[in-house]
Amino acid sequence: MDNAAWFLLVGSLLLAMGLSRSAIRPLPVTSAMIYLSVGLLIGPTGLNVLHFNPLKEAALLETLTEVAVLISLFAAGVKMPVPFDLARWRAPILLATVSMSMTVALVTLFGHYLLALPLGAAILLGAILAPTDPVLATDVQSRHPGDRNHLRFTLTCEAGMNDGSAFPFVMLGLGLLGLHEIGEFGLRWALYDVLWATAAGIATGVILGTVLARLSWRLRRQLGHDLLDDFLGLGLIGVVYGVSELLHAWGFLAVFFAAVALRHTEHGLNEAQPGVPPVPISELNPESESGDEAGPVSLADEPQTISEGALVFKEHLERLSEVLLVLLLGGALFLDSWSWRAVVFALFLFLVARPVSVLLGLTLSRTSWATRGMSAWFGVRGVGSLYYLMFAIVHGLPEELALELVHLTLVVVTLSIVLHGTSATPLLNRLAGWRRRSS
Repeated sequence: MDNAAWFLLVGSLLLAMGLSRSAIRPLPVTSAMIYLSVGLLIGPTGLNVLHFNPLKEAALLETLTEVAVLISLFAAGVKMPVPFDLARWRAPILLATVSMSMTVALVTLFGHYLLALPLGAAILLGAILAPTDPVLATDVQSRHPGDRNHLRFTLTCEAGMNDGSAFPFVMLGLGLLGLHEIGEFGLRWALYDVLWATAAGIATGVILGTVLARLSWRLRRQLGHDLLDDFLGLGLIGVVYGVSELLHAWGFLAVFFAAVALRHTEHGLNEAQPGVPPVPISELNPESESGDEAGPVSLADEPQTISEGALVFKEHLERLSEVLLVLLLGGALFLDSWSWRAVVFALFLFLVARPVSVLLGLTLSRTSWATRGMSAWFGVRGVGSLYYLMFAIVHGLPEELALELVHLTLVVVTLSIVLHGTSATPLLNRLAGWRRRSS
């Protein structure tokens, strides 16, 4: 496709989605499903006007998915309820660590013993597909900073953390394939890729997010300066990610926690200043499942903050990246991509690995069974998985293994878009109705 065709296609899609939003909203259809359908129609599956080869364009797709995930992680971070409360975060922390590790283990067993993949490749496959997605899961994630829905909070917070906590498993898989140094008995991997990179990433994000919040608060409140919130938000993403790369820390974790620290610090500063109305606190109770849908937050009645001011712009960028990446996904699929091998693996991930990992991982929490069940199902796979796959290919994954992992990953992401997309609206509506009747 030439440039004119791309402009025409993307422009027409944006116009159609903008004009039909009200009609689509109540239907069991997501925007990603529409983009995927168009991609399949014009791709090798249909008219063959677009053929995107992810193996040859791995470097480009790695950059596109990396940027999309970073923007989405920032948007997820600023939607987290304030003030920070560890009790609220217990369930998503368990999901992003214990449950994700169990998912990697189950996928590794399936990949090694049933798909006949080398152990390193099986671990890598688990690391690619264990994280849930912050980009394509908007229908089941927090919609705004005042959203009090506990399920949405849990899924959003989990996706914000596990896109970074999956990195050690990616490096372990690459190490077992001889593409990364893990040291004798994996000692270097444990100390460097797990402990250092994780702790440094979180610390980098918290420190830089807090510093920017305090600096902007002083400039805006005490000196009366006008600030460009969109630029500050994008700048924070770039600086945090760049510093993390220099420190060899996990940048995805850093960006998410920078956004969390930014919003938390801004909230604390605004609450402490006399005469300025505080940012409304989401009364999210980790043990309560009430408050299925909070009303929109009124920005007119609260102090202006970077986290609030930059959010709308970031969500627009998130939607644009979704259009492009899902179109490319559809343009990469062939009819023969749908092998029984790939479909059975996807069903194992959705119906066995994710549910078992979530239900066992949340054993130590007091989360309701309704939220556990919904969390077990809504493990949306998407752009984050594509990023890790491209990362591995760029770092020297052998072509034969790369083709196999591309095949499996594209089918899993496609089925996730369809299955989780069609079930989101009906299941969430049913859950909301059940809670209203039981309250």
